Amino acid sequence: METINHLPFIVGSYAAALIIVGGLVAWIALDFRAQRRALADLELRGQTRRSAGPRQQRPMEEVKEKA
Repeated sequence: METINHLPFIVGSYAAALIIVGGLVAWIALDFRAQRRALADLELRGQTRRSAGPRQQRPMEEVKEKA
């Protein structure tokens, strides 16, 4: 078997794949943190998510009745 002749190529290929996948994971993690910060900033300014629906503020009496 001449596997030893190809060992540098195999190790290099795995190392390159590991570096690329690790870089993509780091990029996604950093982007996720940035998006969460941007979303928190928008929510502080009063913007809401469309999926959250309109804010409903019920009168205090209605809340006390259901409790």
